[in-house]
Amino acid sequence: MLFGPARAVALNLSSMRIAAVVITKNEERNIEACLRSVHWADEAIVVDACSEDRTVSLARRHTDKVFIRPWPGFGPQKNYGIDQAAADWILILDADERVPEALRDEIIATIRHPAVQVGFEIPRRNVFYGRPIRGGGLYPDYQLRLFKKLAGRYDDVLLHEHLRLDGEVGRLTSALEHFSMPTIGDHVRKTMLYSTLGAREKLKTRATVSPLDLAGNHLATIVRTFLLRRGYRDGIHGVVIALFAGMHTFLKYAKAWETLRKDAGRTAKG
Repeated sequence: MLFGPARAVALNLSSMRIAAVVITKNEERNIEACLRSVHWADEAIVVDACSEDRTVSLARRHTDKVFIRPWPGFGPQKNYGIDQAAADWILILDADERVPEALRDEIIATIRHPAVQVGFEIPRRNVFYGRPIRGGGLYPDYQLRLFKKLAGRYDDVLLHEHLRLDGEVGRLTSALEHFSMPTIGDHVRKTMLYSTLGAREKLKTRATVSPLDLAGNHLATIVRTFLLRRGYRDGIHGVVIALFAGMHTFLKYAKAWETLRKDAGRTAKG
């Protein structure tokens, strides 16, 4: 086994224990590299949403704590994984993320000498099409991922779930690596998925979509990503990323508009 108390003893983690929690769905391309990057943790917990590829069998090569359950949403799935942990501290990861040695060492030092903070944001280095991105708001891209197990829970929203902690939050300095978009095809697929979720979330608080929403918000997103957030620093990568960001915004509002139009048609027929 790569995970367990022996690792904690070897790393002299005192009485503090840490569990890495990963949620997955068809992640055979990523899961082994992710789990190898946290082999130093006391526990690795994988919560899989009924994958149709080899994700589960590959994950079981690295940990026996692999749980399969239908997809309830990002927050509830992560909360379930947290509940399976016996450790004092939780490190949340996506399957396409990796923990480099520098971040590993900083995490170990942090939980060995805990201060008043109950959680820590970690800077994330996003890699698009094989290149680390500096601009466009994608670095340092702080993510609240390391926290005391009993300090809080994730909320239940369709997209961009938040970890709600009861206590002070600090920041680490070493970066988490995120291989978010290996190819343009991956970016297209994720944009289609996340814009659908974003539209559904938007409709929880809005009953209309205006022409200005459709015509202007995506342009504002492109300008904000490329100019205000200095996406231009990444050259053609920055251009592509800014245009995808605008596409996501446009599709989100267009899908929300389409849903409202269909709902109005059904109401009129009824």
